Amino acid sequence: MLNDTSAVYADLSLTLSEAGAGRPVLILHGGGGPATVAGLAQHLSRIAHTLTPVHPGWDGTHRPAWLTGIDDLALAYLHTLRERGLRDVLVVGSSLGGWIAAEMAVRDNAGSITGLVLIDAVGVEVETEPITDFFALDARGVAEHSWHDSDRYYLDPADVPSEELARRQTNMATMRILAGDPYMHDPKLLRRLGHIQAPALLLWGESDRIVTPAYGAAYADAFGNGRLEVIPKAGHLPQIEQPEPTFALIDAHLRQTSNPFHQQ
Repeated sequence: MLNDTSAVYADLSLTLSEAGAGRPVLILHGGGGPATVAGLAQHLSRIAHTLTPVHPGWDGTHRPAWLTGIDDLALAYLHTLRERGLRDVLVVGSSLGGWIAAEMAVRDNAGSITGLVLIDAVGVEVETEPITDFFALDARGVAEHSWHDSDRYYLDPADVPSEELARRQTNMATMRILAGDPYMHDPKLLRRLGHIQAPALLLWGESDRIVTPAYGAAYADAFGNGRLEVIPKAGHLPQIEQPEPTFALIDAHLRQTSNPFHQQ
């Protein structure tokens, strides 16, 4: 694996991990940080060329003051794909990363993206299925809303090292700046998704209480070419809780959506 720092603008450099060979796959983490997609990136690097950035402001990386919205991240990542000459790209995003992937797709005038995987993504407003206010939850509430097996994944803050607590708090502060108002969605995004023809696979943990499977169904229906797959015994992060069925669905989508013509 190659760890790289890539300049996007004069005052914005991306921290990026790159591995593997084959079709390009951009992997976008959620609010929990890069660790939440590390296993997924390692898996996909065996069959694809993976690029896994750290969103600016997460894990101690620099976020310029002007970068205040998910649209800013979407444009920065599209710029990165263009600068590297990448085509036939599959974008895989978890939670907040799924929202970034959707915002990229609606802005992808160059046609670089030929497939999407959104894993328990936020980003749209579904009136009947409100997004849980993550910032209002305590540690126990986060575990209960995020995991199928909350007892297994609950961590008492008293048992978390101070450095790790500080990292999490900084990440949450960044997420609040980027996605706090309006809370975890772009009011315009849902109606724009119908213009995206790249096949979109939406994977949802059946026990997710941050964004419910019904929210995921409405999200999938809004795409021009979207489908929902619900993963049993998983919550908000099925790539961690149920990696085998999650990876199998992503692998199949990777194969089915590849379009070598777009690599020309």
